[in-house]
Amino acid sequence: MSEDVKTILLVSLSCVGDAVMTTPVMQSINALFPQAKIDIVSDSRSHQLYTHCPYLGRVILKDKSRFMRGALELVTSVRKKHYDLIVDLRTDGLAYLFKGKARLTKLTSKPYGTHSVENLMGVISRIHGDRKIPDTHIWLTRQEEEYAENLLRHLPIGNWLVVVSDNLDKRKVWPEENYVDLINTFSKWLDGVVFEGSEAERECADRIATNINVPSINLAGKTNLLQAAAVIKKAAIFIGSDSGLGHIAGAMQTPSILFFSTDKPERVLPWRSRADYLVSKDNNASSITLTDTVVKFEELISRI
Repeated sequence: MSEDVKTILLVSLSCVGDAVMTTPVMQSINALFPQAKIDIVSDSRSHQLYTHCPYLGRVILKDKSRFMRGALELVTSVRKKHYDLIVDLRTDGLAYLFKGKARLTKLTSKPYGTHSVENLMGVISRIHGDRKIPDTHIWLTRQEEEYAENLLRHLPIGNWLVVVSDNLDKRKVWPEENYVDLINTFSKWLDGVVFEGSEAERECADRIATNINVPSINLAGKTNLLQAAAVIKKAAIFIGSDSGLGHIAGAMQTPSILFFSTDKPERVLPWRSRADYLVSKDNNASSITLTDTVVKFEELISRI
């Protein structure tokens, strides 16, 4: 098959964390078919993660705000090209509406394990075989690295903590006062705090920043995904809820503490990362205690 495959379509997932977890699939496909470019069906936000992938073909966006969640327009656009291989990581059957010689879908998937990455890799198990599953990866350029350096230039050099303190799903939010107490507890070790996240998370970060004894900068809403990845890469520790940025921290191999509430770490803990975690007892991150988090933070510091 390898000699015949020149064109590949990957139907990816929408959420940022899910998109990060598709990158092992991309890397495996590239290793098997290095001569091929990979076109990707993606979401309007998460597609940024693929921007600098060296074997990326084109990105086709699925606009979920359109009629039939954008499926009709997507099919019309994609059917203009005939693919040698279509890999569909979704469950909506779109792959069967596209033109292709061969298809790998959830219908024939054989998961390698319980983790989401192992589940996604199961879609291509027929061609991946028993090879090692790759790590997650985010492709950065010097441009993103320099942008991050410029944003952070006013912070004292040393141990920086990246905090993502809010979430659209409030069950995932650890209390603001806990973040304040945690940061102040470790103020002698921390040289700077960087708040990341979306514009909607900015106010929460501002409130925390006014009550901590460590220099800080609020970048919530000011960075795109690749710029945020470059910022997180420079941090000593990342802390926040189980989220897309948590998976980005995992891909950057930044030591992390993640709060799990609505999902299970054995399923979605950042893949092969330096992530530690705490799990709520009632599906709400607010029940995770400050005491347990301080202990976890101390343990993490001891390993850095």
